[in-house]
Parts: sequence; structure tokens; C-alpha cells
Amino acid sequence: MVLYITMKKSKIQKLAVLLFAYLLFSYLTVFSCMLFEKQEINAYFITGSNENKELFRELFNLLKLEENGSEGEFAVTREIAASFARQRDFYRLIHFLNERILTNPSDPYNSYYLLMVAYAHIQMGALPVASMYFDLILNNYGDLIINDESIHLVCLRQLISLNNKPEKQAWYYNELISRFPDKIDLGTAYFMLGQASERIGEWSRALQAYTNYLPYAGTVINGFPNAYEYAKQLVDFSKSSKDWTYESLDALGLAIRDALDAGSVRGLERLMAKVNFFARSWGQTETDVARIVDLNLAEFMYDNRIRYSPVFDESSNATEAYLRTWGWTRFLDIWYLYFRKINFPEDPEIHGRWEWAGIYYGEKF
Repeated sequence: MVLYITMKKSKIQKLAVLLFAYLLFSYLTVFSCMLFEKQEINAYFITGSNENKELFRELFNLLKLEENGSEGEFAVTREIAASFARQRDFYRLIHFLNERILTNPSDPYNSYYLLMVAYAHIQMGALPVASMYFDLILNNYGDLIINDESIHLVCLRQLISLNNKPEKQAWYYNELISRFPDKIDLGTAYFMLGQASERIGEWSRALQAYTNYLPYAGTVINGFPNAYEYAKQLVDFSKSSKDWTYESLDALGLAIRDALDAGSVRGLERLMAKVNFFARSWGQTETDVARIVDLNLAEFMYDNRIRYSPVFDESSNATEAYLRTWGWTRFLDIWYLYFRKINFPEDPEIHGRWEWAGIYYGEKF
């Protein structure tokens, strides 16, 4: 077994938090709030069938012979805890390991024992307590690498699934990226860091995370089928001039109608969003977007009089709006111009303004 150990300071904080955790569940045993002599503790832990009792006697007798902090002591301690786990006697497992940690605060294997305690709480359904232990290991104990596996990496992965607070998520993903870049899916980590940073209002960090994510375009991220499009739109928009935006939907709609009345191709092109503009049918998804470079308005407006509805479509709302237009071409007569309210809190002067963001071909479903 290969073992690398790095230890942190702040032992006082570590012991204080650990003592609180121990007291939290110690009432679950008949020995709560008591100090035990070594023989009494052994008697309590000798449990199960006659065969199991004999096994525990042998293990505890062997434990007495091992040197404190040695690999031998670690191997026996882990086997005792694993035996409790096989019997699903998680109360004794937790009590046994926490007693050892409190008795031997300098044991280099304490972070591993705490990891076993955390998993025991998961098996018991006590997920908040398990999360507390994973966090305790990360912040107060040095990392252990046993059989090529980092305990801190295990804790980070568990905490990401157990603690959904965005502040915590951002910290976890930062730790993963900075400490374990070769052990994780960097594309997923960067995108999820961007998501967490957005949720806590750290827009600059979110944009940086999304920028770092873009080279990993092939990454499949569960729950985010359009992750790449989402990140690219934000990054591209952040780098643009944004001079096509309007303060209100009414002002933008008026400018669009004036350009259509005048038959001005150039006037309409000035109003189109210069990044992330799309032109697609109603049945297409965001991943099928046809970008602005593929759309030549002059071809559709030549010798045609484009007409439009006097009001926005009834499906419009506070953040999106549609304007029905027709007369473009015999094959694609009806276009719905799509407008959206800009969500870009990084720039308060732009956030909340409106843009002409795209076109939907054909009648609405």
C-alpha cells in the first residue's frame, strides 16, 4: 500500500468540530455521555453471532498489539469498521471510529476514519451529517492517498451531490479544477462552475468559467443538453459592442416597423443582433441554429412589400415577444420576428434592454 500524507494545521478547530459531531450522534448508543474503560468498550463492541463475536475478540486483541499510527493499526481498525458495516451495525461503527479519533487526534489515518463515518451516515440516510463530515475532512484534515485514490477528491465529489448551495458548489468546483485537473472531466467542471458563479452573482467569474469550458465542446453534461450554445452565447455577447439593443420593446418594435415600411434592408440589418442571431423554423432546436451570416435579407425583400401585424403576438410576455410579418417569399411567406429581453447582469446598462434576436419561419404551431 502506497501512502502519501499532507497535514494541515488548526488542530483546535478540528477537535472542536469533531467533538460536536461526536456528541451529535453519541446519544444513539446506550453509552452516551460516558467515558469507558478499555475492557468495557471491547465488551460493547463484541457483538453479533458467536462467530462474529470471536472475530471481534481476535481483532481487538490484535489492535492492542499494534503501534499507534502504524499501517498495521490502520489495517486492523479498518477491518473492525468494515465488519460492523457488513453487519449494518452503523451505530457501533460510528462510535468505534469517533472514539479512536478523539483518543488519537494526531493519527495520520484519521481522515480515512472520518470518511468511513461519513459513508456510514449515508447508509443511515443522515445525509446532512454525512455532508458535515466530508466538509470537515476537506477543511481540517490533510489529504490521504491510499491505493492511488485521494480522500479529498472523494469528499469533493460527494459534496457536489449532497450540497446544492451555489456558494459551496463554486468552491467545490474551483477545488476540483485547481487540485485534480487530471482526475476529472474539466469540461463539466468549468461549465458547472459557471452555473454556480451565475447563481451567486459573480458574473465575471462565470464568464471566465464559460470561456474555459468552450474548448470542451463535445462534453456531455447531464441536465444541460444545450450547454455549449448557452455558454457560447454568453461569451460572444460579452465581447460584442451591444450597440443594436433598445431600451424598451416598444421602441425596438417601432424601429423595426419603420424599416419595413421604408423597405430598408440596411435599416433592418442595423437592428439585428450582431451575435447569437438565429433564423430557423419552429421545429428546429437551438443546436440547429442558422446564424446571421447565412441570412441575406436583400434576397427576400427585393421587389416585395413586407407587411406586419400592428401589435405583438398574444404569446408575447415580459421577456420575449413575437411580431408576425408576411410577404417575404412565395415559399416562406410568413416570418415571426423574435425579440427578447437581455439577461446580462454583468453590465447594468445593458441588462434589461431589448434586442431583435432571431426569426422563426412559417406560421406558429
